[in-house]
Amino acid sequence: MTGENSRKALVVRGGWEGHAPVEATELFVPYLEKQGFEVVRAESPAPYADAAFMAGVDLIVQCYTMGTIERAELQGLEAAIRAGTGMAGWHGGIADSFRNSSDYLHLIGGQFACHPGKEPDAPDAGTQEHYFVPYTVNMAPEAAGHPITEGISDFDLLTEQYWVLTDDYIDVLATTTQRVRAWDPWHREVTSPAIWTRRWGKGRIFVATPGHSVDVLQHDSVRTVIERGMVWASR
Repeated sequence: MTGENSRKALVVRGGWEGHAPVEATELFVPYLEKQGFEVVRAESPAPYADAAFMAGVDLIVQCYTMGTIERAELQGLEAAIRAGTGMAGWHGGIADSFRNSSDYLHLIGGQFACHPGKEPDAPDAGTQEHYFVPYTVNMAPEAAGHPITEGISDFDLLTEQYWVLTDDYIDVLATTTQRVRAWDPWHREVTSPAIWTRRWGKGRIFVATPGHSVDVLQHDSVRTVIERGMVWASR
């Protein structure tokens, strides 16, 4: 759906190919179009530096794991969000982007630290599957009425469980707890945000840490949360 009254969504994708940035973002394009967005795709963060273009962007959907961002691109991204452009993303595409920039980490409010795997001598050691562990996403009771998580109960996944480093200027909608296993060097359970939002100037930011692969994004609860999160974040 396009036209004078439609909103514009910029989909920025790339970085590490293990997160299938093209396939993952295309999964959500039909939903965005159904919601009235004109979708523009970019394979790098270069559009962030174009102030005139960004002024017309209502929502950024970013799936760009690791990679780098230039100073002008970051400044443009921050300025756009401060002025009211929304930003949404999942997993490493937003919470493990642009490790070279502390200002980016400050903007997002949470950074991937690790995804602890199975026992070190497991048969799949050295593969991505080694880090697929069963865990629960626990919905925050205080977020029961939030438009992103309303009606969604705790749910279980078998995928990477993100341990993230965050500050307290985020609004946590769901958490996940990393248990202590016999082989782990930590001595107590660690609870990390799994879904959060952040206000920045006039803009809104939405982050969900599940989403390593397309099958995880197709999980009913994960997909619903991300779809609602994109709409909530949009200008």
